[in-house]
Amino acid sequence: MQQYRNMPDTAVNGPVASDAKSGSGGGAPSRHGIVNAMSVDVEDYFQVSAFADQITRSDWDDHSCRVERNSDAIMQMFADHNVRATFFTLGWVAERYPQLIRRMVEAGHELASHGYEHTRVHHQTEGEFRADVRKTKAILEDVGGCAVTGYRAASFSIDERTPWAFDVLAGEGHAYSSSVYPINHDLYGMPAAPRFAFTPSKNHDLLEIPVTTWTLGKKKFPCGGGGYFRLLPYSYSRWAMRRVNRKDGEPCMFYFHPWEIDPEQPRVPGASAKSNFRHYTNLGRMESRLRTVLKDFSWDRVDQVFLDRHRRAA
Repeated sequence: MQQYRNMPDTAVNGPVASDAKSGSGGGAPSRHGIVNAMSVDVEDYFQVSAFADQITRSDWDDHSCRVERNSDAIMQMFADHNVRATFFTLGWVAERYPQLIRRMVEAGHELASHGYEHTRVHHQTEGEFRADVRKTKAILEDVGGCAVTGYRAASFSIDERTPWAFDVLAGEGHAYSSSVYPINHDLYGMPAAPRFAFTPSKNHDLLEIPVTTWTLGKKKFPCGGGGYFRLLPYSYSRWAMRRVNRKDGEPCMFYFHPWEIDPEQPRVPGASAKSNFRHYTNLGRMESRLRTVLKDFSWDRVDQVFLDRHRRAA
């Protein structure tokens, strides 16, 4: 079993303190006493939506996988900064790399679902989505040996077209989702959604935790990681997240992908200029930026940051 340097011993799936004074987050506690949520969408470079026209799912096994080595590097980075995070993981990945999943859990990270094979919710019927959610949850729980209560849709694809998705997730035993990005975007977005954690239905207590945005007037701007974190100067993300912590008094939901720390990954031929720009820009700078953001803010798992807060407020 791989050991991660400097990570304190912890019981498998044991409680992780979310208090800023506990030392569970990286770097110094926030000046505003807020611990933010760190998350990773565990998928490989050939599984992203941007390359769906070039690489079909039937061809995935023909590509060299780099998700294990990149995820291990991320876990070592988290260990170096004493950070626990949530790994939203594809069932496809868990089936092929069960030891990676077990290392995540043994290191004290939260294991959560990213669906089986990165199919957008609005490309599925309600029945197909339910089957996908059920299948992935069963795979992850079997491999990880722990309960899986969190879910993130591929490409943040829960929106106005799929209001039934929240009911399906609750019915299948999920306590929360982080599947909404409340911005305008050409590939995803639900701009009318609340900026911060909310319960989308009166039928259940499922919590939806959107990716973080900040506002200027009535317009929302992204600041929760992903491509924006790579493409824009780090000073923008740091300023915006501090603004959310200070002005709104809310924790940030931050995310990124294992392939984003891998500048040596194979190039996908035939992709559009826009897809190439979005996917490959600043890959070589990403790890350094992540190490900086881990020091500049306090971090913990999604369930520890948001579910505990939600239950206390209920």
